[in-house]
Amino acid sequence: MRLSVIQLSPNADKAHNIAQARQLMDRALEEDRPDIIALPEIWSCLGGDRATKFAQAERLPDIGSNEPGGAAYEFLRDYARTRGIHVHGGSIGERNGDKLFNTNLVFDQAGTEIGRYRKIHLFDITTPDGQGFRESATYAAGDQVVTCKIKGLTAGLAICYDMRFAELFLALRRAGAELIFLPAAFTVQTGKDHWEVLLRARAIESQCWVAAPACVGKHIDGSGEARFTYGHSLICDPWGHVVARASDGLGFASARIDPAMTQAVRGRMPVLEHRRLV
Repeated sequence: MRLSVIQLSPNADKAHNIAQARQLMDRALEEDRPDIIALPEIWSCLGGDRATKFAQAERLPDIGSNEPGGAAYEFLRDYARTRGIHVHGGSIGERNGDKLFNTNLVFDQAGTEIGRYRKIHLFDITTPDGQGFRESATYAAGDQVVTCKIKGLTAGLAICYDMRFAELFLALRRAGAELIFLPAAFTVQTGKDHWEVLLRARAIESQCWVAAPACVGKHIDGSGEARFTYGHSLICDPWGHVVARASDGLGFASARIDPAMTQAVRGRMPVLEHRRLV
């Protein structure tokens, strides 16, 4: 299976972001012929105030239904169906009462939704330069570990800050995951020190392929302050090697996911069977 991770520079304008995503997805499909394309975290609306995030968020139809969704949902569903590929739709804002969920979506080649994951760990931190982030002021936390089947592989779903919680990746591995998606909008401050090392660690620990499409560049938050995302979208193999990486700016990176390598790594070092404490 060939996989492409798309690196976007979104803002708070959903129509602009959909157009940018479509252009880069088309380029990746033409140049690298992937079986699955993956988008970053919260790519449909990055930045803006709480009211903007609510306005751009979407109520999602029930999984398996033919109900129409919002603009981002229908774009992802239609793209998968018309191109005949799997689409990991990164995450978008899911409207749910007076809160939002930061929600992953996965569609098969027929445009049927096959995976939906709500981000469990919310980004409430202060970066080394003093910038504060409080995701829980707008978003509610999910509570379900989610996997889905993609071309015979079991794929696990996670989002951005989740990467700091190894127990989620262990739970995904125990649920059968061979490939884990981690769409992100990582800050520059944390990304320059932790992005690659944590992704490689999670791949090594779980003995899974890890696909991490990321946002890059500047956006403006609700207070008018400029925020910067790190980019550096990448794909790791189960031994922790980075096998594909996007450059700075808009772009994509692609790699072949080889199940035989996964089985070889796990056969030589059966860490799941050796675990004693958890």
